[in-house]
Amino acid sequence: MREQIVPASAISGAVELPGDKSISHRYGMLAAIAEGATKIANYSSGADCRSTLECMRSLGAGVDIRDGLVCIAGQGLDGLREPAGMLDAGNSGSTIRMLSGILAAQSFVTRIGGDESLSRRPMDRIMNPLAEMGARIEARENRFPPLTIRGGRLHPIEYTLPVASAQVKSCVLLAGLYAEGKTRVHEPVRTRDHTELALREFGADVEVQGRSITVTGRPRLVGKELRVPGDLSSAAFFLAAALMVRESALTIHNVGLNPTRTALLDFLAEMGAQIKILDVRAAGGELAGDVLVRKSAVRGGLLEKARTAALIDEIPVLAVLGAASEEGLVVRDAAELRVKETDRIATIAENFRRMGLKIEVRADGFEVPGRQSFHAAELDSFGDHRIAMAFAVAALIADGPSILEGSEAARVSFPEFFDTLHRVAG
Repeated sequence: MREQIVPASAISGAVELPGDKSISHRYGMLAAIAEGATKIANYSSGADCRSTLECMRSLGAGVDIRDGLVCIAGQGLDGLREPAGMLDAGNSGSTIRMLSGILAAQSFVTRIGGDESLSRRPMDRIMNPLAEMGARIEARENRFPPLTIRGGRLHPIEYTLPVASAQVKSCVLLAGLYAEGKTRVHEPVRTRDHTELALREFGADVEVQGRSITVTGRPRLVGKELRVPGDLSSAAFFLAAALMVRESALTIHNVGLNPTRTALLDFLAEMGAQIKILDVRAAGGELAGDVLVRKSAVRGGLLEKARTAALIDEIPVLAVLGAASEEGLVVRDAAELRVKETDRIATIAENFRRMGLKIEVRADGFEVPGRQSFHAAELDSFGDHRIAMAFAVAALIADGPSILEGSEAARVSFPEFFDTLHRVAG
């Protein structure tokens, strides 16, 4: 699909965003292996999170979506059943990586794969620790989907992540639910802790000491009534748009403010962004609140080391903001971008080239000069939802209307994105 985006004179009004993808995935999986019913309000409307629900349905959990609620009839820790065919994770790396931890403990063989993009994403980071726990996993070329998981009785391990990854950490912790004893994961840097919070909410015994997380196996998980806060990663696109477009003032309601995710707000504040957080509240172990953002003369910044890991998903739109900033943006230690839905360093650079923007690309990052002029162009999502949304935002400050090819990619995480963007951009 092709989407036309015209330059905006202001970003204004108020929006409420779909539920956080990361939290939605975890609630959906844990609800299926809990005892009793779970009701989830504001579950993510994105295709990725629907893939998780479909996988859990195929594994025997009752899944019903009605009146804005996702209702899941949990089967208990040992109640999942062998699916009739291969599980389809679609485009969702979160689904295949985290769910594999649960599948590794089942008494049956499971095959799980996804679309063409997912089939190019490496899975050895989860295969290695799961093999240490006793699972047998086969993969194309020993690292790519589809995976064949021959589950069985698992034993606990103490595992140090070679690379910071919330998905790999979550995979090991979910597998640890089925192991007799304590499974411990050590992180090189702190990553988002939605899994730890969700496990506690459903009744698991989780201990956190610094960057070490321990889960005790064989808990009794119990269904809950939960509400997913708005996705801060989705909010990033609207924050950037309001910061760049003149005369802007935008309120984003019910945004997730988990401390392991608010590195984005901290970084934007350091750049000089005018952002206020209002009415903070807690539910289900997660914090949420309203965010007010106004047009600001942002300076620029540097992303490296732990901060790069914390903001890896927001880098495409931060690159756009960097080009409009006073001093530009430098990104280092971001080799992970090369193995996302696309090689995001390459796809950012290509769309920059089309808009007449300068960027110096490196193996693990890039440097973007500030104070650049954005030119109207024919842009491409390359099938990547974050690239689609980042360059829709870039088009708002171009010197004429732009066309975005492959705009349907945004449906993966935010089906309502373009309707919402056009509304707040007038």
